[in-house]
Amino acid sequence: MPSEAIDPDGIRWEHISPRYLTVRLIGWAVETVLTLAVACLPLILRSFGVWPGFPQWLAWGLPALVAAAYLWRGVLLPRQVRAVCYAERNEDFLLRRGIFFQRTLVVPYGRMQYVDVTVGPLERAFGLCSLKLHTAAPGTNAVLPGLPASEGARLREHLSERGETQLAGL
Repeated sequence: MPSEAIDPDGIRWEHISPRYLTVRLIGWAVETVLTLAVACLPLILRSFGVWPGFPQWLAWGLPALVAAAYLWRGVLLPRQVRAVCYAERNEDFLLRRGIFFQRTLVVPYGRMQYVDVTVGPLERAFGLCSLKLHTAAPGTNAVLPGLPASEGARLREHLSERGETQLAGL
């Protein structure tokens, strides 16, 4: 359900690459397996008689709770990835994300200090990159993940150019 505060009129949102969902799902799967393995340790130790005093209900409940929580996160991942988008306007750059708690971040071109493009090994394998906009405000979390590498390079050059132009006009 769009909100006027989150979706201003006349904005054409560009979505990130759908391949980013695969990157997120791989990371989620690895994290889930490792966390579930740690959560199962009391159950394993109790089963082999190493930790017989550990309550049986907790030994079974802990892995079940962890599995349920990670399953819920896995169900939400496709919607979270679809919710990440960006828009370029004349004076500023907009980043939008969030399902339950939506957020729109507006970064004026004149406030940008530099634009950073990063590529991790998993992103590189899928031809993606992440773009980070640095401003003078330390609390600015202007990160746009899941961009195709060519779009990331184009945005880096375009945003840097717009930032310099806006800054020169001050």
